[in-house]
Amino acid sequence: MTVHVIGAGLAGLSAAVTLAAKGDRVILSEAARQPGGRCRSYHDSQLDMVIDNGNHLVLSGNQAVGRYLRAIGTADRLMGPDRAEFRFLDRSTGESWVLRPSEGRIPWWVFDQRRRVPGTRLRDYMALAALTRSRPDARIADVIDCRGPLWERLLRPVLVSVLNTAPEEGSVALAGAVLRESLAKGGAASRPRIATPTLAAAFVDPALDRLHTAGAVVRLDQRLRTLQWDGDRVTGLTFGAETAALGPDDALILAVPPWVATELLPGLTVPDAFEPILNAHFRIAPPPGAAPMVGLINGTAEWVFAFQDRLSVTVSAAGRLMDIETEALTARLWQDVAAVYGLTGPPPPSRIVKERRATFAATPAQAARRPPARTRWPNLFLAGDWTDTGLPATIEGALRSGEVAAGLASARIRAERVAA
Repeated sequence: MTVHVIGAGLAGLSAAVTLAAKGDRVILSEAARQPGGRCRSYHDSQLDMVIDNGNHLVLSGNQAVGRYLRAIGTADRLMGPDRAEFRFLDRSTGESWVLRPSEGRIPWWVFDQRRRVPGTRLRDYMALAALTRSRPDARIADVIDCRGPLWERLLRPVLVSVLNTAPEEGSVALAGAVLRESLAKGGAASRPRIATPTLAAAFVDPALDRLHTAGAVVRLDQRLRTLQWDGDRVTGLTFGAETAALGPDDALILAVPPWVATELLPGLTVPDAFEPILNAHFRIAPPPGAAPMVGLINGTAEWVFAFQDRLSVTVSAAGRLMDIETEALTARLWQDVAAVYGLTGPPPPSRIVKERRATFAATPAQAARRPPARTRWPNLFLAGDWTDTGLPATIEGALRSGEVAAGLASARIRAERVAA
């Protein structure tokens, strides 16, 4: 009795690790030569160093992240402050501040003018409550005023990062789900965390080690071409010239991008509008005492990250930047980095990384197209941050989707064993 998992991004790895921990036999197949999907690390020849394709932030309250890292033995490979704090710099005014939410659920910090976002009033924070009241069909602009200091200096930069979508058009339900699981629970659930030393070291390579130890089969450079059917059951998987048969009590989890899922399952409804993310990496050691993460207001960059051997930039919903010439774009982003850390001189060696279809557009219309993990085919299940996780396309959502699909597949196997 075997579960075939197709796709070794974080959703597929989560599903495979969950299944292996239950003692199920797992075969994990990945079309690329490298696992990790959109959360990967690689040696960049231009910089002559290992970099992550992007700066993927998680929060201390991300429960699926915690379960996954404990399962693969890397719970200590996330770095971040002991208390929730978010540093900001307004490029237009030079003003800087640190947002420090209260540790508990009661938001005492909003009553303290010294702890609020500069220029905001107590009543402005009612917008946070409005965002946590879920309305599946509502855009953020439908429920709060997308103007003023709180919007420009906190809500907009946070929401565009969370949703990877112009926040005015973003789904209230998805934004509210993130806020309910983080800021609404207080600073203890909102501490920012970054994988260290790399994404692969924290999320990918140890997962492969755990799978090998559990006896799972991992196959890279194996693209699934077609599915074979007998009625409503998947009976075979075609990888080029090779076909793998599925027995009557085997199961299949498709943890592939939505456009691949529709090639394999014509007629499947999935999100069909996507947004890009742009990252830039500069090979330069940060100055002593550099803040590990700074949010920028009125800059080209949105978040700047300081690693041991490089400074990095992330821009979400970055369609406006995708076609700018590399030299000009690098110069613009370096100006922001230099302003954050007080640096001078021309840009150091750098690499621009563009993910043109990084996530689905987190609008109400696209959210309504997300399918559940369970399908109308009894031995086929879906995983991915684009499935109906209740969250935007995040690491937490991807890992959660893998857990759900694994639970359904494992339950099917056990039901078949009882029936036999």
